[in-house]
Amino acid sequence: MNASGCGFPDAIRQCTDNALMGEASPEQGRKWRMKVNNQWIRGIWSDDGGKTVCFPDQTKLPFRLEICREGTSDALIRAIKSMQVRGAPLIGAAGAWAAAFLCREAETEEELQEGLKRIAEARPTAVNLQWAVRRVAAASEGLSGAARAARAQKAAEEICESDIESNRAIGGYFAAIIEEVYRKNGRPVRILTHCNAGWLATVDYGTALSGLYVAQEKGIPMEVWVDETRPRMQGLLTEWELREAGIPCTLIADNAGGYLMQQGEVDLVIVGADRIASNGDVANKVGTYLKALAAKDCGVPFYVAAPVSTVDFSMAEGVKSIPVEERSRSEVTDISGIGPDGDVIRVQVAGRETAVRNIAFDITPARLITGIVTEKGIFATGAGDRPFMAIIRSSPKNSYFQSVCRKFCLVKMRPLWFNNSRKISNSRGVSSMLPSEE
Repeated sequence: MNASGCGFPDAIRQCTDNALMGEASPEQGRKWRMKVNNQWIRGIWSDDGGKTVCFPDQTKLPFRLEICREGTSDALIRAIKSMQVRGAPLIGAAGAWAAAFLCREAETEEELQEGLKRIAEARPTAVNLQWAVRRVAAASEGLSGAARAARAQKAAEEICESDIESNRAIGGYFAAIIEEVYRKNGRPVRILTHCNAGWLATVDYGTALSGLYVAQEKGIPMEVWVDETRPRMQGLLTEWELREAGIPCTLIADNAGGYLMQQGEVDLVIVGADRIASNGDVANKVGTYLKALAAKDCGVPFYVAAPVSTVDFSMAEGVKSIPVEERSRSEVTDISGIGPDGDVIRVQVAGRETAVRNIAFDITPARLITGIVTEKGIFATGAGDRPFMAIIRSSPKNSYFQSVCRKFCLVKMRPLWFNNSRKISNSRGVSSMLPSEE
């Protein structure tokens, strides 16, 4: 179900249905981070006591904000496939709710297992989807009827709340890096990002953009270069999201980033991830690899932000092993925009006889990555046969990641020294204070 829109500057239309978006209130503001048109909003949220979920239709953004309400597993599978919901963490959250709805719908065990398989295969690259489906299935295993449905719903709710907590923690770690650069240079920090890894790609806060939002809360000035991110123009989502949040940003053509780095106009690059292999290779929106190559050549730090759930510990490396989705040719040959009458139209930019290959993701090798920012800390790559190991910055309390790595025997964590002031240093010369965990 879609909410109706109303007139809005620059031909953008905004949802004003307060039944679907949270009206601004102090209580809501303590729980939700993002506001659009003075209304609280998330990437996905439950309604009707968990009978339905609501989410912005991202195929309509940034030209029109429409809120969808769905209450069946099939509807959420369609939303995931069509990219009405997108971004690895949000796909995982939507998949969790799809699995919860399926636990309510399925009449037989065979129907349940077939449905879970369909959900998990809706998008092949983002590992969060399979992870979330497995988690909901495990939580409700051995139950039936109302008990199974209730336990599955609780698991989906827990996944969503955990995503918010993880993203806020990711933001704290990357905001510390932004602050470090600001203190060093004494001017606004210039950050380049690719695709969209903000709140639109998660339940709330985002991954790559979370650090920007936390830095904004600290009063740190920033200027953001936003790649347009062809072919789906997901950079427009980032520009819209940052502009709504009041963070200065400039949209650039995908191929302009290298030149800006050459000219010293980029201090940091931050991107999200759809899957991370155990050696630190990262799958993200196509074009990420080229940004990492340019950053390496120009000496610009290149960071990846993602929750631990994005790490696929079963995969030793990513360049040859991570499955890469290829999508419809029409995403390349056609493009959406605003027509003369103010309505959203789709325009053909290539001939129907044009041969097209639409590769949706690429793999950035670990050797090009400065650090991987997770909710458990920042991990360096490029340190041995299993380079996802050296901790740049983490809390001594965060032993979860190390225990998971030992369990899978795929990586060995090597914590670097901590002193009484909780300052960390490593062989790359990274040295800064940890964000407070009080």
